[in-house]
Amino acid sequence: MPELPEVETVRRGLAPAMEGRRIEKLVLNRADLRFPFPENLVETVENRTIIALGRRAKYLLIDLDNDMTIIAHLGMSGSYRVEDHDAEHVPGRFHTPRNVNTLHDHVVFQLGGLPARRIIYNDPRRFGFIKLAPKTMLEADPSFAGLGPEPTGNSLDADFLARRFAGKSQAIKSALLDQRNIAGLGNIYVCEALWRARLSPFRAASHLVTPSGKPREGLKRLVPAIRDVIAEAIEAGGSTLRDHRKTDGTLGYFQHSFSVYDRTGTPCPHEDCNGTIARAVQSGRSTFYCPACQKG
Repeated sequence: MPELPEVETVRRGLAPAMEGRRIEKLVLNRADLRFPFPENLVETVENRTIIALGRRAKYLLIDLDNDMTIIAHLGMSGSYRVEDHDAEHVPGRFHTPRNVNTLHDHVVFQLGGLPARRIIYNDPRRFGFIKLAPKTMLEADPSFAGLGPEPTGNSLDADFLARRFAGKSQAIKSALLDQRNIAGLGNIYVCEALWRARLSPFRAASHLVTPSGKPREGLKRLVPAIRDVIAEAIEAGGSTLRDHRKTDGTLGYFQHSFSVYDRTGTPCPHEDCNGTIARAVQSGRSTFYCPACQKG
């Protein structure tokens, strides 16, 4: 499933193509994706101008001039592409041939202005979804209620996590994947951040907190590690696994910078470590780590 950097990459790719444009027509080529489309979706968005594109956790937010917001989730295989009327191809450097099976084009935004433009949502597995909410009520929407701070925001710091982790016997990796603690952080980047901070993914979250509730050194290392790995992944265009693509059709390239994720049996990249990357399963998910240096 695309993680936060992938969704942010999509947002950045779509924003210049969509912001300030009027939605002349919305075409729904089926009745549902993971869930049925809102009954009033077409009437609510047609002839409205797109004010801004935002993101919360792994959700794409499209703000309209009627104070409504389209909430979109990519699911497992969802992607958007931008098509201009006079374009013969979608620009970009391709890592592998782009899937052009239009049978999976489920939603089409036909935008006004010049050049004529279409924004197409393609989703072979149909695990994504689109819904509506008043902009002023977003935080009360079930998708966002209870979400923790963004890993890129100033509200995420070691003191905040210390309060969340105090007394928790839950493994630190599971605690980091809990969206109530940090919004949008997924399996790939948790593995990478824990490796950078040299923390064991199996250690109890409470181990990173002192008896008085203060963050230990490991937790102080973890917060900048999370920020750095997310920032680098966004800059690189995300991490493409299986189906995910950027809006220009190209693949993300951060996967070439993985230190531990999906690198079982390779040497640990830490220069002062002679360990080998291992794989384990935690709560049904693969965990990649170095047993030699991730002991904290």
